[in-house]
Amino acid sequence: MSSIHRSAADGFAAEAASYVRGRPDYPAEVADWLAGDLGLGKGKTALDLGAGTGKFTTYLVRTGAAVVAVEPVAAMLDQLVERNPGVEAKAGTATAIPLADGSVDAVLCAQSFHWFANGDALDEMRRVLKPGGMLGLIWNVRDERVGWVAELTGIMAPYENGTPRFYSGEWRRLFPADGFGPLQERHFHHGHTGPAEQVIVDRTLSVSFIAALPPEEKARVGDRLRSLIAGTQELAGKDEVTFPYETAAYFCRKLG
Repeated sequence: MSSIHRSAADGFAAEAASYVRGRPDYPAEVADWLAGDLGLGKGKTALDLGAGTGKFTTYLVRTGAAVVAVEPVAAMLDQLVERNPGVEAKAGTATAIPLADGSVDAVLCAQSFHWFANGDALDEMRRVLKPGGMLGLIWNVRDERVGWVAELTGIMAPYENGTPRFYSGEWRRLFPADGFGPLQERHFHHGHTGPAEQVIVDRTLSVSFIAALPPEEKARVGDRLRSLIAGTQELAGKDEVTFPYETAAYFCRKLG
């Protein structure tokens, strides 16, 4: 399973710039999670796997650890290199990581693990981790307890067509995983504040299976999103809005 899912390859290549504009960063608590639960700091090496445009790479750099970013989609990797000068960036996939055995102290998958949640990928992550190294998985998850966020999900849902998603929970079936300790988790409240066109429209158009739509259909999705904004009291006419998220962070240790 070394190939890239078509929705990821087509969608992320088409909307790499929208991904940069529309995707949220991460809450401040992530710094403590990286230093505390994952043990990152100076003298350590971290792999950002499925690194995309480098949204999470920046947080790894701030720990003081040496960082290697691996991403299969060329358009996303170009954005990563532009935004994170000096970071070692490599083309590669989760089932063919271009690193030596036992070479990293932590593997981080930010908004990406659901794309390659299979035994071959976990074997490869275990291979590049040092004994006692940490695997970290993190996602910004839409807070669908908010009414307009649930409506937005309803706009997206007809296009999903079985695309791998965090929300399906399929990725959790791999745990407990051979060679790793128990999976632990942390949850943080988060929000992405900015113009609605950026944090709602660009954010949604950057979702893989939306980004991969034909231009006419993608434009219709954009029109529906703008109608949702115009018809929602807490969004309409506002210079800035906040898209609510819960950040879900998971981690486990390589045994042996």
